[in-house]
Amino acid sequence: MKKVFNVLVVFAVLFGFCVPVFSQVNSMSMEAAKIDDFDTEPEDWKWTVNASRFVSEGYPKFKYFDGIADALRPFQEGENDPKVFGVKVAYDRKGDNWFEIIPSNDDGPYEVPLKGHVSSFDFWVWGANYLYFLEIMVRDANGVVHVLPAGNLAFNGWKNIIVKLPGWMQQKSKLRSGPKTLTFLGFRVRTDSSEFVDDFVIYFDNIKYMTNPIPVIFDGYEFLHQDFSDAETGSGAENNNSNAESTSESDSPSESNDTAASSTEDSSEEVY
Repeated sequence: MKKVFNVLVVFAVLFGFCVPVFSQVNSMSMEAAKIDDFDTEPEDWKWTVNASRFVSEGYPKFKYFDGIADALRPFQEGENDPKVFGVKVAYDRKGDNWFEIIPSNDDGPYEVPLKGHVSSFDFWVWGANYLYFLEIMVRDANGVVHVLPAGNLAFNGWKNIIVKLPGWMQQKSKLRSGPKTLTFLGFRVRTDSSEFVDDFVIYFDNIKYMTNPIPVIFDGYEFLHQDFSDAETGSGAENNNSNAESTSESDSPSESNDTAASSTEDSSEEVY
C-alpha cells in the first residue's frame, strides 16, 4: 500500500510540472496570406507562361476556367464564381523541357512581395498523372533566387501541396538596395526525360502562404516608408560652397593680418 501511495505522489508531482508546459500559449502568431485565388484578376499584375525552346508551335496555352476543388467549396466566399488557372503545353521532343507560370506586368516579370516571416507555401494543383516535377521560385532579402522542390505531378485530380521554407533562408536584410523582404517569383514545371511531352495540362488554385507578421512590426513602423516628394527643401551643397567661397574671399588671412597690423601701428603712434 505504501508503494502504491509513493507512485501516486510521483505521478502527481510530474503532472503538476507538466501541466504548465502544455498550457502555455504559442507565442508565434501565424496567419494565412493570399497570393491569388484566381476568382478575380490581380490589379497590379497578371499571370503569364513561358517555356523552353523545344515547345511546340502555338504553345503554351493558358486561361481562366470555372471550377474549384471540392475541398475548397465550403470556404468559397464572395459573389464571383470560383475560377482556376489552367496551362496546356506540348513539346516536339523528350528531354529537359520546362515551362514557368510567373506574375508579370507591363514592365516584364513581377515579383510579388511577401509580408512577415514566411514559413510555408500552401496551394492546390490539378495533376494529369505525368512524371513532371513542380518547383517554387523565390528571391530572398539579399537578392538570391532559390528554387524549392514541390514534388512530382504523377497524380490525378486536385491535390493540396504544402512547401516549407528552410530556416536558413534570409528573409530580412539590412542592405539599402534590393528587395527588403522575400518575394514570390512563380512556379516552374520540369519534364522527366522519359515522360511523354505531347499533351500536358495543369491547373492551379488558392495560392497562399503562412506567415508570422509580428517580427517585422515595431513601434513607429508607419514612418518607415513615408513620402518626401512634396517636402520643402533647404539650401544645397552648392549654396553652402558659394557662401564659403565668398566668406573666404572677403576675410582672407592676409587682409585680416594687414588690417590688424595697421591698427596696431596707428595705436602705437597715438601712445608715443
